[in-house]
Amino acid sequence: MKKTQSFLALTTAFTLFNSTASFAITASPENWWVGMQNDSLQVMLYDNNIANKTWQMMPYKGVEFKGVTTTNNSNYAFLDLNISDNAKAGTLTFKAEDGTTFTYPLNDRDKQSANRHGFTNKDTLYLINPDRFVNGDPSNDSVAGMQEAANPSFKGGRHGGDIQGVINSLDYLEDLGVTQLWLTPVLENDMPNYSYHGYAITDFYKVDPRMGSNALYKTLSAEAKEHGIGLVMDMVLNHFGSSHQWMADMPTADWVNFDGKFENGKNATSHARQTIQDPHASQYDKRQFNDGWFVESMPDLNQRQPLLSTYLIQNAIWWIEYANLSGIRVDTYSYSDKAFLADWTKAIMTEYPNFNIVGEEWTTNPAIASYWQRGKVNQDGYTSDLPSVMDFSLQEALIQALNEEESWNTGWVKVYQSLANDFLYADTDNILVFADNHDMSRVYTELGQDLAKTKLAMTLLLTTRGIPQIYYGTELLLDNTPSNDHGDIRIDFPGGFKGQKANAFTGKGLSADQQEMLASMKKLLKLRQEKPALSEGRLMHFSPKQGVYSYVREHNGQTVLVVLNKNQQAIDWDLSYMQEVLKGNNKGRDLISEKRVDLASPIRLKAMQARLIELE
Repeated sequence: MKKTQSFLALTTAFTLFNSTASFAITASPENWWVGMQNDSLQVMLYDNNIANKTWQMMPYKGVEFKGVTTTNNSNYAFLDLNISDNAKAGTLTFKAEDGTTFTYPLNDRDKQSANRHGFTNKDTLYLINPDRFVNGDPSNDSVAGMQEAANPSFKGGRHGGDIQGVINSLDYLEDLGVTQLWLTPVLENDMPNYSYHGYAITDFYKVDPRMGSNALYKTLSAEAKEHGIGLVMDMVLNHFGSSHQWMADMPTADWVNFDGKFENGKNATSHARQTIQDPHASQYDKRQFNDGWFVESMPDLNQRQPLLSTYLIQNAIWWIEYANLSGIRVDTYSYSDKAFLADWTKAIMTEYPNFNIVGEEWTTNPAIASYWQRGKVNQDGYTSDLPSVMDFSLQEALIQALNEEESWNTGWVKVYQSLANDFLYADTDNILVFADNHDMSRVYTELGQDLAKTKLAMTLLLTTRGIPQIYYGTELLLDNTPSNDHGDIRIDFPGGFKGQKANAFTGKGLSADQQEMLASMKKLLKLRQEKPALSEGRLMHFSPKQGVYSYVREHNGQTVLVVLNKNQQAIDWDLSYMQEVLKGNNKGRDLISEKRVDLASPIRLKAMQARLIELE
């Protein structure tokens, strides 16, 4: 890379005029703010031979040019500047040698932006595939000029759900009791097919027009907060869509791993995530995992490229500021370069110390998952600022526990053992727990369409340690039997689309089991908000026996006993083994039935029943 003259231009797409010519420049990010913790900014400009133009900035107090970085591609220029603490919001003016001028605004930040609080264990996240949730604006189902049109009859096609549909559903979500929304990516995916899922991004700064617009996404964030609900953005750092302009005109020769070539799968990722921690792993195996592509349509980004690294860091910060986010979920976390991930998380958490980010590390081995969490002391010296990770170990254990017969090494003991591994984590309160998500069969399906098992699963999920995440429609027993195709897992939400017989928003057409599940979920979510012990309390669990798993949540003098009976028959359950918690207190109140409970005698557990008892 070489250094040339200093200049700056910042907008998403603006047009510069002079007396003889006009041309358009695209730039990212489209704007910035004064008062940021990090006073450095680098902007990517893209236009034909943009690197060969010379600019001057009119004097502006507090803003300093540091230089322009060019690459072997003259269509890109990377502009470096410093925005000092004394810079005020206003308009910067730039002028080229041919008389062309343009302006760029510096905005004020919200006064509380840096002190924003991210999602915590007090919250419950609700995961939505927007294309499959609610079609709030049928006029944008298909958009002229975009490669894929709506095809609701095809499970892998676009069905028409959008951001407006989520906005229209906020009353339902607030009534359900969720406090954070995690939407799978809503950014532009202008791909030929299978673009509905959102993970093949073709513009990192633009909401897909079939989802809405940047302004509408910002509106969603604002209106959700009026309902007491935060917005978590799903970000993709590892890869992007092959229809992105970068594949036709790369900013640098090393922007994409394996020289931008998939080579019929030769350069596909091995998915061998354990190579990152393995002290015996070869560099070949590490590279094959980190640099390998998921599929040919999702080229793998090289975050070791410093210009790309800065681009991705600033993109995350821009969306936090612009959309007033309360959190980030990072897709395929460990597949990106680990040094970059340390820089990316540190930059964000330095800017927003109370923020939260959860990384997807799809492993059922907590030794690997815990490696990435902030505060973990790792043998290789790696340090991370990632606050939260996802608990795939508990998810797998929960399904196994409810499907297996009870024995010394099967059934509830799987959950007990998974939670016993919490000594590996630096912060067990900041772990995302879930029964299913958009990449796996639904919990109701995995549990054999068994209502009682599903209620037990969700009771545990909403009363154990960590931050619970619910996949949309779990409260309605959505089911992908007999297929595990992603298009079936991401089924249309009842009432979100024309022609459906059932409607979650009105209750029309819901089966008795669906109504029972919905009522159960509302009750549990209400209790989580009313009883801090269930969300923030210290967890103490007892070794399962005779098909019963029990534990206690304690917080500031509030104690709740949770007893889960997996047996197909009712039993009388003696709580004498809990005396270290009961301490002679024999009075309790059942939080579900709201009836008094005598704890001196065995309590009655109905078949497949969960009991939540608060000590009085």
